[in-house]
Amino acid sequence: MAVQVSVIATSSLGDRSYLATDGRVAVVVDPQRDIDRIMYLAGEKGVRITHVVETHIHNDYVSGGLELTRITGANYLVAAADEVGFDRIAVSDGDLVPVSDSLRLRVVGTPGHTFHHLSYVLDEADDGAWSPAGVFTGGSLLFGTTGRTDLLGQQHAHTLAHHQHDSARKLADLLPDGAEVWPTHGFGSFCSASQADAPESTIGRERAANPALRLAADQFVTETLAGLDAYPAYYAHMGVANAAGPAPVDLSPVTRAEAGQLRERIAAGEWVVDLRHRKAYAASHLAGTVSLGLDGPMSTWLGWLIDWGVPITFLAETPEQVAAAQRELVRIGIDRPAAQATGAPEQWATRPAELRELAVADFPALAAAQAGNTPEGLPDPQVVLDVRMTNEWKAGHIDGAVHVPLPDLPKRLGDVPAGPVWVHCGSGYRATAAASLLANAGRDVVLIDDMFGRAEQVGVRMAATP
Repeated sequence: MAVQVSVIATSSLGDRSYLATDGRVAVVVDPQRDIDRIMYLAGEKGVRITHVVETHIHNDYVSGGLELTRITGANYLVAAADEVGFDRIAVSDGDLVPVSDSLRLRVVGTPGHTFHHLSYVLDEADDGAWSPAGVFTGGSLLFGTTGRTDLLGQQHAHTLAHHQHDSARKLADLLPDGAEVWPTHGFGSFCSASQADAPESTIGRERAANPALRLAADQFVTETLAGLDAYPAYYAHMGVANAAGPAPVDLSPVTRAEAGQLRERIAAGEWVVDLRHRKAYAASHLAGTVSLGLDGPMSTWLGWLIDWGVPITFLAETPEQVAAAQRELVRIGIDRPAAQATGAPEQWATRPAELRELAVADFPALAAAQAGNTPEGLPDPQVVLDVRMTNEWKAGHIDGAVHVPLPDLPKRLGDVPAGPVWVHCGSGYRATAAASLLANAGRDVVLIDDMFGRAEQVGVRMAATP
């Protein structure tokens, strides 16, 4: 049979892992830490995993590659130039790795995202001749973009950006237009310089669409570096964990906490995170909690906001939601939540006074308030707080708004001017997290739960663009 490549998407982190098979054996590329998904897929297809490969030492998630090889006995391919604390098959540019009679991997050095980054061309045999089906590009050539080049430090970003340009062209020169491109990053991951412009792609499409293949090196480097925004603080811990060799995960149920214990944890400065949708949180929540619903990239923002190592307790409607949150957290190296509670807010409070509501508005309400007609029941917006990232702010923002990106807010609460605060982001998700932090600090806050893209359309005054 022809090679089949299955995508194992981790949309919450913006990444893809892959399982490629000829119907008998399989290669797994850049697996996430919760490997049961991959094991299930291999079992469903009735194939044996014989090779696990890493394109690079990941900065945005903890790899499941080491544990997957322990369980399956597969060969574990990791760049020879990377120093790691575990046994692996060290591979370098130019190596040829037989997988089966019908599949093989060609190792291609593609530095840029990291210094020792590798790509893997997947060849399939057809009547005794080998031809490339596609290439696993990790954080090198992505869909319409490339992996960012500053994760190893700003001092290396310029050099790595030049490497990234060279690597993209190396792949384009090596492969025919019809070869598939299978990247790990670019689907929301902060490892990507910008986001994917398509759900799938080929070398031929990238020749036409990708800046790395359209621009001269110096222009590519300048534009790539200029477009980079901040990336999650927890990235600092991912590479270290992956180089050392991650431990197996424990997804067993978390200890339950009663209402009194929840209050004690909040009082102790621990993070108690409400996983419910923001509309439910606004209607009623336990005072002192932070809203990070499972309907958004909870683990990314939680891992970015907390002081690393602080105990985390989850509140949710069902045990299944807590289990989903556990799975999200082990992917970024937070192995065991401290506690959990499920049910309704009334069950999490020791007395009714511990429950709070969050005032909610939309952009038409803000436009009315700007015109002097603040809707009844809401305070005048003396402060409009924008918690989007810097690149979003530069692309357009509300006239007179204060800008504090959400990741900076816990340490910059004192920078938010006095008075009632109306807070917004791009959709309402980050703004709800910010609103909960502000409310916990004693501020009078209104959540703008609305899409920023319609703010100007409904009459909100926007700042003049430079």
